[in-house]
Formats: sequence, structure tokens, C-alpha cells
Amino acid sequence: MEAILTIDINTTSVKVQVYHLSGKALYQKQGSYPTFHPFAEWSEQDPEQVYITTLFVVKTLMNEFVLPNKIKIVSIGFSGSMHSVLPVNAKGIPLGQAIIWADNRGQNQVKKLQDSRLDTSLYAQTGTPIHPMSPLMKIAWLESNKGIFTEKVATYISLKEYVLFQLTGQYRVDESMASSTGLFDITAKKWSTEALNFAHISSSQLSEVSSVMDSTLMLKPEISKSWGIPIDTQIILGATDGCLATLGAGIISEGKAVISIGASSAVRIAGKELLKDQQKRVFNYLLTDNCYISGGPGNNAGVVFEWFAKEFGDFSEHAYIEEVLDEIFQRIESIPLGADGLVFLPYLLGERAPIWNANARGSYFGLHINHTKLHLARATLEGILFGVYSIGKMLAEFRDIDEIRINGSFASHPLCVQMLSDIFGKRITANLSYDGVGQGIALLTLTQMGIFSDLQTATASLNFDQEWLPNSDNHAKYQAYYGLFERLTEKLEEDFEYLAKLRDF
Repeated sequence: MEAILTIDINTTSVKVQVYHLSGKALYQKQGSYPTFHPFAEWSEQDPEQVYITTLFVVKTLMNEFVLPNKIKIVSIGFSGSMHSVLPVNAKGIPLGQAIIWADNRGQNQVKKLQDSRLDTSLYAQTGTPIHPMSPLMKIAWLESNKGIFTEKVATYISLKEYVLFQLTGQYRVDESMASSTGLFDITAKKWSTEALNFAHISSSQLSEVSSVMDSTLMLKPEISKSWGIPIDTQIILGATDGCLATLGAGIISEGKAVISIGASSAVRIAGKELLKDQQKRVFNYLLTDNCYISGGPGNNAGVVFEWFAKEFGDFSEHAYIEEVLDEIFQRIESIPLGADGLVFLPYLLGERAPIWNANARGSYFGLHINHTKLHLARATLEGILFGVYSIGKMLAEFRDIDEIRINGSFASHPLCVQMLSDIFGKRITANLSYDGVGQGIALLTLTQMGIFSDLQTATASLNFDQEWLPNSDNHAKYQAYYGLFERLTEKLEEDFEYLAKLRDF
């Protein structure tokens, strides 16, 4: 039997899956790695640990399932989280840790760009909001702090590019990933001169940009031998996790939105036209020549529950977000909507959409003597979901959304999805493959192989047979609580800035 292999290098783990050529998921393996926070605004990962985990997980999956069942892998598709930056030397050796999307150290670079009044033109060119999460800001910070390096930075790459370099010996970045950097002109499809000048780097310090369908890379002989995969097996460059989660939700045209919630969160839509937001809140990423993925990402989702589970025991410290969620969700069903008057602002890692404020911070509002740990847990979940709703509310300013689909680790929890349906006041659907990213890689890979004639046909093969309908009474109550959530966020904006100055005092 022939099959394809998908490799998703995400925030908390690498997830590897085997798909039949019909698009059906057969087997999967997952391996996790930590994120380090050496300072309050820093979020880093060890690139070698990410790469070694990828090697191990693929080899384990091959040895346990693929080779014993005489399955032939005919293609490998890749995905990766957006906004990571890794400086490497001329030999491709990392000069430090990889800076991931949650890192906010580039706040001074954001202010410098805004003061230069280049922010409007760069946002229009690149589709990436002006925020420290942007690789443009991370690279500008690294370039202004060259003293931390023991040798010259030859190239700036993402974690996905690093893994691909180790597997193939070549630097290559897909248009989807490039368009999430703040350095790529998404209409001209080339590195932006203005962005390069601001970061004080040249285009030679970035990878060659190729289509998401690019299949010219080949595994190194030693990798081919170790994995038991023929060296001529086709490698599909793939795209970002955000674009592929949208594709995996069957969304390739207007009218539908997808909520993706895992370590972080996002609400996304697709269309042939860019969303033009005068307030520069909406991202626009390129998937294919005639398809832009637009929306907004949130920093605080599964990572917040991991924090809550570890700091407010006695929840178990499981390896994966999914297991943490299982335990928390089971125990908060008895807590009523609104957590008895407790509201949580989830901004532990600052926030991206829709407020784009790296200085935003978390807060429990309304605590009283009868609140318990489970009330805190319920309020934490509701705060995360209110953050998701705020992104959906922003997108509704630009497009009509007839249906919402959901994927990611939260999608497998009926309580969570019902709460989202009640908050949005809309029907939400899902399919049994909650892993939208893996499904998206599979659809993209199978389309490149010619199994599907185009991505529209590929998405039509998906079946969304799980459904949640909103409860009108709950919707009204949630709207009242959301109003308070929104007012608190707005009222605390100046205090967030004041607190940031106090921390540096």
C-alpha cells in the first residue's frame, strides 16, 4: 500500500502522521519539547532538540507501523509554526536558541518602526501586523544586539527551515512561511527592500522562496537510510500551520471561518482578495497564487492551561496539552456559566489580535471568598474563548461568515466547542480529524501529487458531520460577560503600559 507522511513542527511538539492516498489518517506519533522563558518577555526553543525529536518520532513511526505493514511512503509534506527566528552561521550551525512567536523582546523595534512612519506601508506590503511576534522585529532586535553572537550571522531561518536544512542540506522557505515574516511583499512575491533595510540585513541572509507545492528537495542519504524511506521520495515544501489548519477545515473560499485552538489560537478565513484593515489588525498570508488566508492569532490558549495546571495543582503535569485539557474540562462542568462572577483576562504572553499589545497582562477580576480552584479554571477557559471571540468579531467587520468550523486540540472537547457556539451564537461544525494541520498537509500533498485536481476538489472530500448549535439563553449571558471582558481590556490599556514601565524601574 502507498501512503504519504506529514510532519508538523508546531509549538509544543512535532506530530507525524501517515495518510492513505484517499486522505484518511492511518497512524500518528508525537514528541514534545519545552519552551524556555529566561526573561519575562522571552520565549525560546532549542533547535537541536526540535530536530532530534523530529528524527526520533519519524523513525519510531516507521519502525512501529509503516515498515511492519509494508507501507510505501511516496511523499512527505511539511508544516511549521509561524514567526520563529533562528540565527545560524555559514555552516548552518545555530548561534543561539530559536526565538518563537510568543517572544516580545522586540518592543523597542516596534516603536522605532512606528516612529519612522514606515509601519503603514510595510503592513500593506507584507500583510503582517506590526508587533514583536513578527520575525522582522526579532531580526531587527538581533541585529541591534550583535554582541551576543560569537561569530557572524550568515542566515536567519525558521525552525521549519532548520529541520528541512538538516534533512536535505538546503535552505528553502515556502511562500506561506515567508509571508508571515513581515519581510515578504505578498503581492510582488519577493523580499521587501524596505523591510530588509529596516532590519539591516540583505536578501542573501534569508532562504530562497518557493511555492508551497515545491517538490525539488531530497532527503540526505543518511536520513533516507535511518528512516527506511527511499531517497527519491518526493518532499513537498508545504506551508505554515495557520494556512494548513484553514485548508484542513475545508476552507479555501469565502463564507466560512475556522477557529483553531491549540497552544495558541486563531480565527481565519480564506479569499481571493486581501483584507485591507486601516487599523492594521488583520494578517494576510499567501497560500497559493489565488488564495489568501486572513485573520488574527491569539497568544493565549493551551499555553495558559499548561501554566494553570502547573501553578495551581493538583492537576497532573501531563506531557501534552490534550491530556491537560481532558482533566481540567472534566472537573469544571459543574461550575456554572460566568464562574459565579469571575472574569479572566488571559494575556499571560501579551496579546496579538485584536489588541496587538505586547504589554497586556493576565488578570482575574471579581474574586470573592467563595471562589474555588475550579471557578478559576472555568474563568480561565471562558477568558481564553472570549479572546477567540474578539478575533471573530473583528473579522466580521470585513466578511460575512455563514458557518464556523473548528480544529486543534480544543476541538476534541464537546464542552469547549459548545461554549464557543454559545459565545458566538453560531453553528459550529467539525470532523473526526481534529488535527486540521495534518489534514491540511495531506490535502496539499495529495493535490501536488495529482490525486486531487485542485485544492477546491481536495477540500470537498472532507466530511463535517459533528455539529454544535447555540443555546440562546447562554448566548445572552455570555454576551453580557464578554462586554465586561472587553471593557476591562480597554480600561486597563494605560495600566498595562504603566506596569511595563514599573517592571523596568
